[in-house]
Amino acid sequence: MSQAKVDRNKEQKRNVKKIMAKEKRNWMLTQIFLIAIAAVVVIWIIFALFQAIKAPSTDTANVQVSNYTIDNSALEDYLNKLEDL
Repeated sequence: MSQAKVDRNKEQKRNVKKIMAKEKRNWMLTQIFLIAIAAVVVIWIIFALFQAIKAPSTDTANVQVSNYTIDNSALEDYLNKLEDL
């Protein structure tokens, strides 16, 4: 082992508490960041769904009503012929 490696290991052993505290703090900040991102995504999805649900019911000015007439005399004639048999 080189002397530099030995010195580095000794330094790490002396600062174990500081290193562990730093790793713990970094892990906690990572978790907080990920939870914040997840919360923003969930809130965004809920807001988008709310807007999608609410939008069609308030926008009644652009609704067009179409009336269709269907000539079903051929169908009635067919059904009458079936009844006669």
